[in-house]
Amino acid sequence: MLPEKPRVAIVGAGAIGGYYGCMLARYGCDVHFLLRSDYDTVMERGFLIRRPEESFTIHPVQGYQKSKDIGPCDLVVVAVKATANRHMQKLVAPLVDGHTLVLSLQNGMGNAEALAEFIPAVQIMAGLCFVCLNRVEPGVIENYMPGRIFIGEFMGSYRERTIEVVNLFERAGVEAYFSRSLNESLWRKLIWNIPFNGLSIAAGGVTTAEIMASEHLTKLAYLLMKEVQAAARAHGQIIPDDFLDFQIEETRKMDAYKPSSMLDFVAGREVEVEAIFGEPLRRGQSKNVVMPRLETLYYLLKGLCPSSEAHPKRKKKA
Repeated sequence: MLPEKPRVAIVGAGAIGGYYGCMLARYGCDVHFLLRSDYDTVMERGFLIRRPEESFTIHPVQGYQKSKDIGPCDLVVVAVKATANRHMQKLVAPLVDGHTLVLSLQNGMGNAEALAEFIPAVQIMAGLCFVCLNRVEPGVIENYMPGRIFIGEFMGSYRERTIEVVNLFERAGVEAYFSRSLNESLWRKLIWNIPFNGLSIAAGGVTTAEIMASEHLTKLAYLLMKEVQAAARAHGQIIPDDFLDFQIEETRKMDAYKPSSMLDFVAGREVEVEAIFGEPLRRGQSKNVVMPRLETLYYLLKGLCPSSEAHPKRKKKA
């Protein structure tokens, strides 16, 4: 069983990892953050979380630069960008023993599979975060819409421990739900991620408000949603039209939200093109689903976005 206030490691303390790690730390969990570029600032000032209804600080922070200095934990929350999956074993393996639960909170598809290359699949879970978060500066995270998180098992469906993890997040003040079908949750998340992360880059680094202000971009976003919906259906996951309509209406409430992929693009960082766009496209095409708009968007992003494998990083604008 998971302890009431477990020992938790956060791998990837950006917007997602930093936010949920701080929520768990405020609740009283023994949280250890694996930090990179933010290390010095966070160790000096801690984390500042700004939410619609409140702001709070976590300081001092249990921060580290090497996983081996943390050691095995009860729960490991993986929130690094999918572009870092090639380093996953080095980052995560030192935190895991035979009783550890590993929860991926990453965008896109193929992340749990990357963990399963070196961790028993039975120890892996994944979560989908429907939330608006931005890391606005080192150690400072803004939450524009509280949202919710769906958590499910990588292998199989229900286990008592799944509910224990959901309950842990709920006790920490996070709206959390158990997902009986992780695949369905993944496709539902992509219904939003693909059009809005993709178009925010393709349209020149724009916010969700700018997309929604354009009749043509809004129409294109909806047509991309329909292609993802068709791919999900081909894989046995039925997503109703009213869910697509709900995503459009929710996006209207976000104002000038900057999707994470757009922030990475503008900063000249590597973008999760394969996990968010490429893998869903390949899975849809493997079932003979025609996805012309997503295919065009995917190749456009491949040409525009920095990639450690194919393209040098773009120089930041002065």
